Amino acid sequence: MSDRRGPRAAIAAAVLATVLGGCAVRQPAPPVPDVPAGPALRAGDHALLARWWTAFGDPALVRIVDEALARNLDVAAAFAHVELARSQVQLAQSNLSPNANLALGAGRSRISGVGSPPLPAGTPLASGNFSVGVDLAYEIDLWGKYRSATLAARNELAASRYFAESVRAAIAAEVAVAWFRLRAADRELALLGQTLRTREETVALQQDRFDAGIVGQYDLRQAQAERSDVVAGLARTRQAIGLLEGAIATLAGRGPRELVTPLLARQDGAGAATGLPELPDGVPSGLLERRPDVRQAEALLAAAELRIEQARADYYPSISLTAAFGSESAALADLFTSPASVWRFGAALLQPLIGLKGIEANVKSAEARREEALVAYRRTVQQAFREVHDALVVHRTAREILDAETRRRGELADALEVAKLRYEAGRTSFLEVLDAQRQLLGADTARIAAARDRQIALVAFAKALGGGWDPQALGDASGDVSPATR
Repeated sequence: MSDRRGPRAAIAAAVLATVLGGCAVRQPAPPVPDVPAGPALRAGDHALLARWWTAFGDPALVRIVDEALARNLDVAAAFAHVELARSQVQLAQSNLSPNANLALGAGRSRISGVGSPPLPAGTPLASGNFSVGVDLAYEIDLWGKYRSATLAARNELAASRYFAESVRAAIAAEVAVAWFRLRAADRELALLGQTLRTREETVALQQDRFDAGIVGQYDLRQAQAERSDVVAGLARTRQAIGLLEGAIATLAGRGPRELVTPLLARQDGAGAATGLPELPDGVPSGLLERRPDVRQAEALLAAAELRIEQARADYYPSISLTAAFGSESAALADLFTSPASVWRFGAALLQPLIGLKGIEANVKSAEARREEALVAYRRTVQQAFREVHDALVVHRTAREILDAETRRRGELADALEVAKLRYEAGRTSFLEVLDAQRQLLGADTARIAAARDRQIALVAFAKALGGGWDPQALGDASGDVSPATR
């Protein structure tokens, strides 16, 4: 009769565990910040923002950004952290299932033959023992402690995936900014090379005039000084190009050998970055959903909320169920016979009494971390809108600056022609021509910088809008969580 009660008790325990352990733990609702209303993103905006660097029309830029996204060490470290977070989810989930252990045992022992009282004649002094069985242990998640921990770990996994996407977006933007600086330096190097040839011609002309007694030594030395200034500018520009090439190669994840002599193929100046992305003009209504850093902060806040529930569950009693099934015999041949079978069931209730202060401290610690996560979330939202505001201001004014610098360059080119005519007619000194040349060179340099800054402003605006990743492709970063636990 007792043998039949064993399986019934096991079934009853399993049903009890299922009923009591079914307490639902739900995903905390995200905060609803007070954000300004804005237009919805257009149908093609999501695809454009996901890979905004392709819209500049520079295949070399696309190649180097894709290389960085595939090989950058910061990106690799971020995805390694994702795997770490995924293992923590698996560890948390393990507490929701019974622990089962297979136990195999074999031993042989001998007792003393001269003990007190003496053993009956013929008693064997040596004996063996063999056993095989399965031990089961399960703690009923009555108060949702382990379910809260599991869902918190899922949110932390989601946060790690959003962080990885934030790193990817930042790396793409850093590479593009460095690339546009490099291309501007290339154009400046070409401008200075052309200017140096002009300065050499001017020095040669002034030398001939000085030898002929037409001009004095002052005019000759001024021409030579202007030439030396251009030579110094060439050296500074080559230095900047070398540093930018090294920075881009590092962002691209290239090895030490490639960093010593970085080779960055690029098109001629006329063919580089021929397009400009048509980004939304304003703050879109779905900004918070597009920003991976905001999604990360939201996931961390949800995890912190769940950690409070996990800590509070320690106040309440825990119920553990144990069971063992197997066989035990002195002879190996009898180990799997029916008389050798053994089993046991048990249940235990543990209620904390003395350690309540420690539990209270853990709860307060979890609540403090929740408040910290909430402040971090608000700060991230604030920073997101600040970045969009600043990027929008720069984006709107960069075109005006470029147009003004273009007009200024044309006006100074006309002024140089007038200065040359005045000098050749003997109506002014050579100093006026040099000053006009100097101003034109400065205007050309400023125009190159303005064009570069406009490209960089577009990069900053695309990044501020949450560009550089595809939220639709990532989906629910927290994983496949059943509705019962959310």
